[in-house]
Amino acid sequence: MHKDDIADLIEAKHVELIAWLEHQTAESWTQGPANKWTAGQQALHLLQSIVPLNNALSMPKFLLRFKFGRANRPSKTYDDLVKRYHERLLEKKGETFKGSRNMKIPPLSDKQYILNRLQTEHKKLQYKTKRISDRNLDLLVLPHPLMGKMPIREIIMWTTCHVDHHTEILKRNY
Repeated sequence: MHKDDIADLIEAKHVELIAWLEHQTAESWTQGPANKWTAGQQALHLLQSIVPLNNALSMPKFLLRFKFGRANRPSKTYDDLVKRYHERLLEKKGETFKGSRNMKIPPLSDKQYILNRLQTEHKKLQYKTKRISDRNLDLLVLPHPLMGKMPIREIIMWTTCHVDHHTEILKRNY
């Protein structure tokens, strides 16, 4: 997928999520279905996943190459990546990444802050996606807790898939 198309997908998926969250009741932010995250926890989780990616993409590329290495395969297509993500989720049987386990429920007073941060961070990711070279998108890798090391192009595409995944969970459960 071309980086401009990825940037457009980042925008579309985040706009859909944020619009949905803004129109939910206060109760859905702090109270969720039994044994499921609240809307607030879902939003916080997505924020916790995009911030480290933006931070990594702000690092000098030679440091990323030194720290994590180079891709040893071509980047997957978006559809192949989504398929692999869903396979890995099934393998893990709903296990949550350790950074998001036992997540506190963000208070309603934090809702606007979290939504604003999500908006800011997705705009940063769009900008960084458009600015990075195609060579670095496919050559440099970053670690992912579920998927392993992934080329940067894939991890950015995964971010859009991740947002879509949680948006669908929210729509299904609320």
